[in-house]
Amino acid sequence: MEESRRETRPLTPDFGSQNISVVKGHGPRLSKINLISLLSLWLELFPQEEPEQDDNQVVGLHYSGHELHAGQAAIIQHAGRLTDCHLYFSRRPCATCLKMIINAGVSQISFWPGDPEFSMLRPNPHTHTGRITEEAALDAVATEKLKSNSSSHICLLLQPVVADMVQFVGETSRECDFMVMATDDNPGLNTEELFWREQEKYLEDFSKRFLIEDCRQHREILTQMHLENFCMEPYFSNLRHNMREIVKVLASVAAGVPQRHYGFHQETGSSVPPYHKGVSQEIARHCIIQARLLAYRTEDPKVGVGAVIWASKQLTSLNGPAHLSLVGCGYNAYPAGSQYGEYPLMDAKQEDRKRRKYPYIVHAEQNALTFRTRDINSEEAAMLFVTKCPCDECVPLIRGAGITHIYTTDHDRDKNKGDISYLRFSNLKGIQKFIWQRDPAS
Repeated sequence: MEESRRETRPLTPDFGSQNISVVKGHGPRLSKINLISLLSLWLELFPQEEPEQDDNQVVGLHYSGHELHAGQAAIIQHAGRLTDCHLYFSRRPCATCLKMIINAGVSQISFWPGDPEFSMLRPNPHTHTGRITEEAALDAVATEKLKSNSSSHICLLLQPVVADMVQFVGETSRECDFMVMATDDNPGLNTEELFWREQEKYLEDFSKRFLIEDCRQHREILTQMHLENFCMEPYFSNLRHNMREIVKVLASVAAGVPQRHYGFHQETGSSVPPYHKGVSQEIARHCIIQARLLAYRTEDPKVGVGAVIWASKQLTSLNGPAHLSLVGCGYNAYPAGSQYGEYPLMDAKQEDRKRRKYPYIVHAEQNALTFRTRDINSEEAAMLFVTKCPCDECVPLIRGAGITHIYTTDHDRDKNKGDISYLRFSNLKGIQKFIWQRDPAS
């Protein structure tokens, strides 16, 4: 049976535990489950520049290739380390994947409650509607049998979005550094109109991919997945509402990184490693949006920062396909295990420096390096995608860790805010910098 792409992610540490779902005067925070939902859906859209290549598995995050499903790739890559692990899918795992996952001792399997497999629906030429195929029905029976005999907890990957989250993400995405750069370069540009136009386009695209507009069809699919309880009101309406809210968040975050005339361009004078010239604009943009999603899990009530590190193995041919693997991801947060209000939340405007947050916040880059899934090898290109210019505290860590490429904005470059400064980034040598800016050729 032809499989749609899906994503799985072993459980990683939660970088901090201060419960800042809503802080008075500040925006809401994504729950951990909804963050993983968004990362799952977004990774399903990971660009594949070389569709004939099937080396698509990555460490920690996996998306299906032309031969291996993501669940199978996770088994091959992680083997016995999956014991008591949680796996998250953007599609219901098929029986072929599920039997291997269960056998590996995974404790929980969660998936997006939409169309479990694109192949479950075959267009009817007369009615132009889908019907569940015999093969998909047999797969569903096998899946249910495996579930009923498994000790793994199998559930839906979804939670209600906290109040005002969709509005908050829309407003902050419209005013993020990537949009600010566009405004600074072109003061006459109506960035608000540009953002809403992009958001509407992404919402339409993502809705077609991840949502099922036909309620009757969605009920049929849920029933086929043996989720009849979710077909009953008010559960069904709540489920669909929550799914739509998640997709709206994804559309807003994607719209905050405009495509037209902008991208990551090499900074003049930055050295180029002999074995890697960086990734395409499409992949770079995909990775920075992944970092922006992580930023909405922040425990800093004012400034959310996200970072991801991807590595590319040394290639025998500079023009060959990159073999990307995830090294780490993070967002800025207080130390793991801390309680809400244990550390200060104030920024540089607070006169009493003892009440400022800066000595206590663990930066997104620091968390990505601390909770990485593997070491960085000297023979590979290690690419850091971060939503804000690295500060003076992080620059030595980035260099010491072996990062070879940085993709970021330079909105805060050369600024000194007292407790946090961005003076070292300009003098950072030996690392290739790709700065978000207007395309020089446009």
